[in-house]
Amino acid sequence: MKVLKLSAQGLPQSWISLEQAVLHYAADEVRRESGGQIALFRGGHNACTGMQSQIAVNSIIGTKGVPAINPFELRPALTNSKLFVRDRNMCAYCGGHFHESELTREHIIPQARKGADHWMNVVTACRPCNHRKGPRTPEQAHMPLLYAPYVPSLWEDFILRNRRILADQMEFLKAHVPRSSRLLN
Repeated sequence: MKVLKLSAQGLPQSWISLEQAVLHYAADEVRRESGGQIALFRGGHNACTGMQSQIAVNSIIGTKGVPAINPFELRPALTNSKLFVRDRNMCAYCGGHFHESELTREHIIPQARKGADHWMNVVTACRPCNHRKGPRTPEQAHMPLLYAPYVPSLWEDFILRNRRILADQMEFLKAHVPRSSRLLN
């Protein structure tokens, strides 16, 4: 289970472990909380009062300080798993839905033709379609794309990074995703 860590400005910074979240709480760095309580950690007993210390961890926390990322300079890292989620495990050529193990990263302009390995030049393809297209462009192979590639926004990237997002975390992230995003449909 991961906690969504936000900057003081409310921008997503990272997915952190429960233990990392507890450290933020213990250091009094949590500025705000959102979502539901997902864990309760108990500590020792106070010698004077006898009360046991507790730290309740929420699913979304905002921390003090300057954000570690600038959302205007962010370029989400391209990985196959994030690409397949962006494209909803759908082959860009035949439209079939496949398990991740049956998919490949397909370069629209092939790398053999100096095509770059970036979000705007890659789509998800099943192995047979990828093989059929080979080192040609979609036009040369007579295989038109069924959807256009795009670079995920900061908010979409945080959805793409984590497979086990809690409902309140997803609701928070989706509220900031562009309405045109395929992740909303």
